[in-house]
Amino acid sequence: MRSRFDRIRHAIMFELIGLILIVGVLSQFGFEMGHVGIMGVVFSLVATGWNYVYNILFDKYMLRKTGSTVKSTLNRVVHSLGFEGGLLILTTPAMAWFLNISILEAFILDIGLVVFYLFYAYVYNLAYDKAFPINEVKQVA
Repeated sequence: MRSRFDRIRHAIMFELIGLILIVGVLSQFGFEMGHVGIMGVVFSLVATGWNYVYNILFDKYMLRKTGSTVKSTLNRVVHSLGFEGGLLILTTPAMAWFLNISILEAFILDIGLVVFYLFYAYVYNLAYDKAFPINEVKQVA
């Protein structure tokens, strides 16, 4: 398992690299780098807070409905879609206001960010595991 330091490094590097990539790409579409950078930092904080709240709510729902928080594949898909859907609801209006674009434009941009982060997370985690490998831990019975 990874150490606390390693997990913190992982999270900070993920957010910083993602923010740099997003600011770079969106600035090519005419958005001001400063605005996109501030929005990215705020949205990162919102996503972190939403992640915390959503996971508590989802676990309480699972416990009430099934008596357990053990998730099946379907539960995990529903969990992921609910998280991203909730995040879109939270961020789309703010993005429209902050970037001075329509709600529809903000929604499309936000969907693009969701897709970007889906692929980015996969590539980032693969690269991170190669750059900072951990020793395999085997559970002893």
